[in-house]
Amino acid sequence: MELDDKDRTIITMYADDPDISQERIAKAVKLSQPSVAARVSRLRRVGALEKNVGISPLKMGLYLAKVDLTSNEPEAILCRFRDCPYFANGFSVSGRHNLCLLFFSESVTTLESIVNGHIRSDPSVKEVDFNIVITAERDFVVPARLRAERVKEPPCGMKGDCLKCLSFLEKKCMGCPATGQYQGSFY
Repeated sequence: MELDDKDRTIITMYADDPDISQERIAKAVKLSQPSVAARVSRLRRVGALEKNVGISPLKMGLYLAKVDLTSNEPEAILCRFRDCPYFANGFSVSGRHNLCLLFFSESVTTLESIVNGHIRSDPSVKEVDFNIVITAERDFVVPARLRAERVKEPPCGMKGDCLKCLSFLEKKCMGCPATGQYQGSFY
């Protein structure tokens, strides 16, 4: 897609203020408001302008984990966590590791339980780097679903019951909000 200077200005103005009015943009780029609306619509349609609504884990005092790993089944790993309430995003990457996963929680030990119980224990996983994000240069928004529908089976596919898990019983893991077996206060 080709962008002109007016498109770039519109994208930058939305990046600086997602709630900016099209009237203000129209004045800045010297176009009519309907012309700006048409450009914004086109930019959104082609994916050049997106609006992400959710929570900012670091601003909310939550922990954000960056998990880099090597797996010979990366799609299966991504699929496993796709509907996990703790999962922020996942990326197939080049380099030493082939996956980068982001998780958030009110508890570091819950994040450790996810990594140890669901990632390191997977036979397709060869190497894992687990890090807690300290700060972010730009605001990081996660489109979290805080009132997820209750399900019988954990979305991650874990066999078993949180109520029988040692990490859960020792309060090292908050449990799964999706199954209702959760002992935290965030969800």
